[in-house]
Amino acid sequence: MNQEQVIEINRLSKEFTTGNGNNILAVDSVSLQIPRNSFTCIVGPSGCGKSTILRIAAGLEKESSGSVHYKGEPVRKPCAEIGLVFQEYSLFPWLSVIDNVASGPEFAGVDKDKRYKDAMHYIRMVNMAEFKDAYPHELSGGMRQRVAIARALANEPDVLLMDEPFGALDAHTRILLQKELLKVWEMTRKTIVLVTHSVDEAVYLADRIVIMSSRPGRIHKMIDVEMQRPRSRAMPEFGALTDFILKQLEH
Repeated sequence: MNQEQVIEINRLSKEFTTGNGNNILAVDSVSLQIPRNSFTCIVGPSGCGKSTILRIAAGLEKESSGSVHYKGEPVRKPCAEIGLVFQEYSLFPWLSVIDNVASGPEFAGVDKDKRYKDAMHYIRMVNMAEFKDAYPHELSGGMRQRVAIARALANEPDVLLMDEPFGALDAHTRILLQKELLKVWEMTRKTIVLVTHSVDEAVYLADRIVIMSSRPGRIHKMIDVEMQRPRSRAMPEFGALTDFILKQLEH
């Protein structure tokens, strides 16, 4: 791709030490470039280091060796330009939907009128305007995840990292939120990197799919997805690509 590479991961490795003193290599020499405005999905078996790579890219963990750069600068700590959405909804239970979404800009010192105006913009974007005054315990899992995505977007990140954001949802809700996420991406053109166990999800969403090996996690293969959008799971090429990736994961 000839686009600007907004995130560059170079020979990244991560080793953990267990409680009994054993060293476990979780990620081994991973190199990956993320083009601006792209939608990248990372798939692989449990324990292959997918989430670890995302956490290092977000500045939440330190690499053992190698590096992650954002716009040419090393990532050493969390920054406003890189947002992260977890599988757990991580909303403040004592705040309403609109207050949750406005909380990041408030911490950043954004004027009250602007942060609430922007919060409503993103709440509408994820179709939650009707529930702006509700509290997290009053919402379903899918609705809470919509709010989590709106809250991440309200911080105006350049890059959005998503760690299994729909993994805890039922199949129908998951498909609905995949569609909503694509709409958000098409409207904002944020650079998105999404980690998932679901090959079907990756084929539905991604411009490019990164297939990881089992631990220690290495990049096994990268696939540029040429299918036009909107994609249908009934398309022969959708099924063919899903089957191909599943066979790669078996190896």
